[in-house]
Amino acid sequence: MLPKPDSIAAIATAPGRGGIGVVRISGLGLDTLAVKLLGKKPAPRYAQFSSFLDAEGQAIDQGIALFFPAPHSFTGEDVLELQGHGGPAVIQLLLQRCLELGARLAQPGEFTQRAFLNDKLDLAQAESVADLIDATSSQAARSAMRSLQGDFSRVIHQLVEKLVELRMLVEAMLDFPEEEIHEPDLAQRNARLEALTMELKKVLQLAQQGSLLREGAHIVLAGRPNVGKSSLLNSLSGEEVALVSEIPGTTRDVIRQAIQIEGVPFHILDTAGLRASQDVVEQMGMARTRSTLQKADAILVLLDAAIGILPEDSKILEDLPPGIPRLFVHNKIDLAGLPGRISQSEEECHVYLSAKTGAGLVLLREKLLELAGWQREEGVFMARERHIRALLAAQNHLLRAADEIAQPEIFAEELRLTQEQLGAITGEFTADDLLGEIFSRFCIGK
Repeated sequence: MLPKPDSIAAIATAPGRGGIGVVRISGLGLDTLAVKLLGKKPAPRYAQFSSFLDAEGQAIDQGIALFFPAPHSFTGEDVLELQGHGGPAVIQLLLQRCLELGARLAQPGEFTQRAFLNDKLDLAQAESVADLIDATSSQAARSAMRSLQGDFSRVIHQLVEKLVELRMLVEAMLDFPEEEIHEPDLAQRNARLEALTMELKKVLQLAQQGSLLREGAHIVLAGRPNVGKSSLLNSLSGEEVALVSEIPGTTRDVIRQAIQIEGVPFHILDTAGLRASQDVVEQMGMARTRSTLQKADAILVLLDAAIGILPEDSKILEDLPPGIPRLFVHNKIDLAGLPGRISQSEEECHVYLSAKTGAGLVLLREKLLELAGWQREEGVFMARERHIRALLAAQNHLLRAADEIAQPEIFAEELRLTQEQLGAITGEFTADDLLGEIFSRFCIGK
């Protein structure tokens, strides 16, 4: 995909009324457009108070004009930013004037796409622009900024450099098969492979932490009616998001609430209580509960600490989807006269708490972080699902290379495939259709 020669324009600020509205234009040779719009050619990288003119020379608005000549701009092209008043009508008039002067309306993410195509950002950095905008916590914002500054890309490039050195050593062995391969060469090959495998594993762990910050974990509350699922949702969120009643079957539909624990996003889903019922609406709610359980990252099985496990609880446990981590939460310890605590075994974990008084909630939050895989590591960078898939594929190729180390041709091919997967993260080996999919999910103006 080659850089496009035309100019693009878009409103770069959020929709609605505001103190400031920004229109951004990018393209090659914006001098003529700038003169017609501002009445004169703007000085490079200088904030200039200007009137923004229509076709008759009348002022549409007044504000600050900033001109960044290529290649010293975000996109690598000429970029003109017009900072005017943030009313919807005036900012639309300004955008329309830019379109009259020859620019076209930018597609979602096209400014960042041009920055990538002009080598101002690699693909991982470009994606982090959208992640920074979408960050829902300070932890996620800091991780996205690390990726935007190139931390993730530098780690990937370091892995590729070491992989290239290993490939050069292996290819040299393949090119001169008639010469005797010395033991130090084999030892060096094995040592480099082992070190590369360990480094890739560490990068994958950091990326998975970053993916958790971006996507969050989906936690489903399950149990029979009246065990306190809605009360627990309200306690975790700190607000009354679900109706609480002593009448069984009050919750008829799945209620979703986003919370944060130490900056890590969690999506808590309160579901209809599971029991035998002739109520058609309640049956529909329980059907949605079972569907939601299939998609959970973890399940909190709520039990009544004052009563213990009933036959209905056992039936629910039997019907839970296998393979999904579960945590047993014994609620209502205030009625049972029990303290908040954790009971842990190799196979199960039980948390005793009171959603009403808050006793034991700190323990539950700690277990949720542990259940989600959060490790409080420094230097976490934002990562997407495609980055995780590429790193996992690279790891698999590297492990297969180790298995085939006695067959040099297969070993070399697996190393090549490893490099190809790593290169896809920064965009060195990325198909054009994938680029279109990635940038189409950005907002217009970025």
